[in-house]
Amino acid sequence: MTITETTRTDLGRVGVCLPVTFTATPPADQQRAAGRRLEQAGYHTAWTNEGIGKDAFAQLAVLLAATDQLTVGTSIANIWARAPQTAHGAAAYLAQAYPGRFALGLGVGYPNQAESVGRRFGSPLSTMRDYITAMDGETWPPAPDVAYPRILAALGPKMLTLAAEITDGAFPAGQPVEHTADARKQLGPDKLLVVGLSIVADDDLDQARAAARQQVVNALDRGNARATLAEFGYTAEELADPSDRLVDALVAHGTPDMIATEVRAHLAAGADHVALLPPIGTEFTTGVDQLAHIAPALTDLLRLP
Repeated sequence: MTITETTRTDLGRVGVCLPVTFTATPPADQQRAAGRRLEQAGYHTAWTNEGIGKDAFAQLAVLLAATDQLTVGTSIANIWARAPQTAHGAAAYLAQAYPGRFALGLGVGYPNQAESVGRRFGSPLSTMRDYITAMDGETWPPAPDVAYPRILAALGPKMLTLAAEITDGAFPAGQPVEHTADARKQLGPDKLLVVGLSIVADDDLDQARAAARQQVVNALDRGNARATLAEFGYTAEELADPSDRLVDALVAHGTPDMIATEVRAHLAAGADHVALLPPIGTEFTTGVDQLAHIAPALTDLLRLP
């Protein structure tokens, strides 16, 4: 089997991104408990973010050691946080220690992240290509000779094309179903497509819609989100003042069944795996509670093929 085929099985169809606060890293004991609880809820995969100063590989090592079968991945490992050969060495080591339970997501991040470590951001495409190429450079001592999947954070067509050319797939996040379908076409059938789906779990539908709208407002201020969405027919007016149509397209919100419906839509559009993304700033334990609450609505999707 190819690395794509084995990883599709290892990840399962639905996973979760651990809640992100950016104000503090939850203690290791709390993360161990979260990993075990999410595994018991039926999820096969957990993803964790990274910023400068928060090491995703160390966090994943804690989760791997605390769980029995949970697959873990970086969503997304920041290329400015470590040298490319170091990233490869760490990834290969985890893949060797826990066969079939690790996936590496990589992202070029933002100019301020490069500046924080004294680097120049440059061209995102060239920077990412150079980083992936350098990952396979010689290391001393040699990194473990173990295969593991590499996928790129990719929204626009150029980065998706690069992902298809030099890695095992792509990990777009916070995009509508139309983007998932388009990404599948660009990647082709033989590459992994992991989709990050923003969620707001709240049975009060008015509160859920309001929280989802705020998520969209925050997301539109980052990177090239507006330009990407404009390509799918969202007008300047609704991007400036998010319409209900835009909010519904970008954030799965409401009851667990309503969120499950959106998960199925992305899978039907071509996603191999959908990772549920709680709102940034959600308190860690609260976010884990919400993810566990959603799991029963996904029971059929959580069964491994």
